[in-house]
Amino acid sequence: MNIIIYLTLIATVLVSGSLVFLIRRDDQKLLKLLLAFSGAFLIGISFLILIPEVFSKPAPFAGLFVLVGFLIQLVLELITEGAEHGHKHVHTEGEKASPWLLLTGLCIHAFLEGMPLVSRFATEIRHSLVLGIVVHNIPISLTLMGLFLHYGCKPSKAFIYLGIFAIMTPLGSLAGLFIESRIIASFDIFFTYSMAVVIGIFLHVSTSILFETEEHHKYNLRKFFTVCMGLLVAYAISLFAH
Repeated sequence: MNIIIYLTLIATVLVSGSLVFLIRRDDQKLLKLLLAFSGAFLIGISFLILIPEVFSKPAPFAGLFVLVGFLIQLVLELITEGAEHGHKHVHTEGEKASPWLLLTGLCIHAFLEGMPLVSRFATEIRHSLVLGIVVHNIPISLTLMGLFLHYGCKPSKAFIYLGIFAIMTPLGSLAGLFIESRIIASFDIFFTYSMAVVIGIFLHVSTSILFETEEHHKYNLRKFFTVCMGLLVAYAISLFAH
């Protein structure tokens, strides 16, 4: 089952990144709607599924670890400049910026998200987390591939960088599985706290997306309905997770 999950995570990133060649570079409407949906979906599964799961266990510092995840994401955005929620801080024409800092920050982000994906968590909880990561990775991969190309990378090299990002979440899960097999006695508390960190990351990314407004500080009706759809899908999934 983990192999299917890993292949799904990797394929989502590679396929989504490839879509950059089908979308006009100056047309950001689709990306903004994808971001709005993914942000609403992330915050929906966080409040409806992941947070109740974490706080149902005797973990006195769970709230603190949610804040730790929130702060980790804040620090990572000093490196990625907000690529996790679709910001495209491009440089001036002709300026060739190195993609390595951006890639490093996003790889840490993806690795941490994969840590709780282990077999001891209930199947419904794992699948909810996977869905959240998959939906979240679609706009990230589009943005990331676009930035690599803008920074002067050839498509072949850009796909190599994207592939590195794609395997980070499975690698995080494998690290979690290693810990699961070595730290049996303290498994529950460790992975409850690792999930709390991921929740903090999700909350930062999702709120950054949802609280952003369009030009002239308007929150348009199309984005509002897209957010409602994301929350509705999250709620529908939560009905099957309990």
